[in-house]
Amino acid sequence: MTKSEQVIERAMAFVAVSKALREREQERRAAWKRRVDIGRPLPPLPRGLQLSLKLDRWDATDKN
Repeated sequence: MTKSEQVIERAMAFVAVSKALREREQERRAAWKRRVDIGRPLPPLPRGLQLSLKLDRWDATDKN
C-alpha cells in the first residue's frame, strides 16, 4: 500500500467515525426532545398583583 492509499484509507476511516458520532448525537437529541415533549406541562404561573402607589396621601410637612 502506497503512502497516498494510506492517507486515503485514514481519511475514509475518519469520515466514517465522524458520521457515526454525528448520527449518534442526532439520535440522542431526538430522544431527549421526545422526553421533553411528553413531559408534564408546567403549571400556570399566578398572575401578578399590582400595588397602588398613592403618593398624595402622605405629606412631608405633616407632623402627625
